[in-house]
Parts: sequence; structure tokens; C-alpha cells
Amino acid sequence: MRHSLIALALASGVSAASAAELPEPTGPVVLVVTGEIANTNLGDEAHFDLAMLDALASRETVIETPWYEGTKAFSGPMIAALLDAVGAEGETLRVNALNDYSAEIPRSDVVDYPVILATRIDGDTLSVRDKGPGFVIYPFDVAPDLYNEMTFGRSVWQVGSIDVF
Repeated sequence: MRHSLIALALASGVSAASAAELPEPTGPVVLVVTGEIANTNLGDEAHFDLAMLDALASRETVIETPWYEGTKAFSGPMIAALLDAVGAEGETLRVNALNDYSAEIPRSDVVDYPVILATRIDGDTLSVRDKGPGFVIYPFDVAPDLYNEMTFGRSVWQVGSIDVF
């Protein structure tokens, strides 16, 4: 049955990513994605727990940042994989922190670079106290030219939601 649903979606012009099923979270919700998305699991929103984020394609980057002393290892899902999981169609992401700070990130940033939503630092789950549950981390290790004020402003921490438009 699933293969026929995917074939039907492909025949109607919907990508396989947007035809994928999005499970419901079983643990505490740490991220809500809204906006121009095809895959939802609660009304018109996509809710993720940590296990769901861990199941996405991920990356670790070991870098120096302006927010911590010394080199730190950040790991978490690639934001491009998150967008694929929700069947995102918009070109801009409004990333919202728990403290009401927000920044707009062009989708091209996460397509052109392996930007992650870090959920761990040095192997430990990020707490709200230490910039968690999610922290947008740009790949300064592979693109040092991104180490600038504009990118720092897009590097939202304490991420609780993302709106795609």
C-alpha cells in the first residue's frame, strides 16, 4: 500500500519527501515546525521530540564560536533533512527562540551548507540553560567565510519553533 501511495504522489507531482509519513512524538516536544509544509502530525504543525530529530540525517562539527570558550563539538540534524522530513516548500525559515528572539534564514543557506540544528554539545544534550533544546550552528569548519556578524545573527539558540514561508 505504501508503495502505491508514493507512486500516486510522484505521478501527481509531489516529491517522495513530501509523501513520507511523519510519526507522532512519543517524548517531550522540543521543536514545532509550521508554515508551508506538507507533512504534519498535529493539525497543520509538525511536532518533533529528540528521538525524531536524532533519526534525521545529522552531522557533527568541531568548531570555535563566539558563544563558548575554546573548541566545542556540536551535533544534531541537518536543517535540510528536517525540511525534507516536513515536506517544506517555502524559501525562508523564521527560526524562533524560546525567549522570543527570531531570525530569518534563507533556505539557500541550509541547502548550500550543512547547517545543523545542534541538539548536543560535546556529546551532552543541550539544556535550555545551555542554549538548547536546539541551536542553529553554521559549518565554520568547512566554510570559514561564514564566521561573520550576519551568520551570528542567524545562529539562533534555544530554538523552539521554525516557520517556513
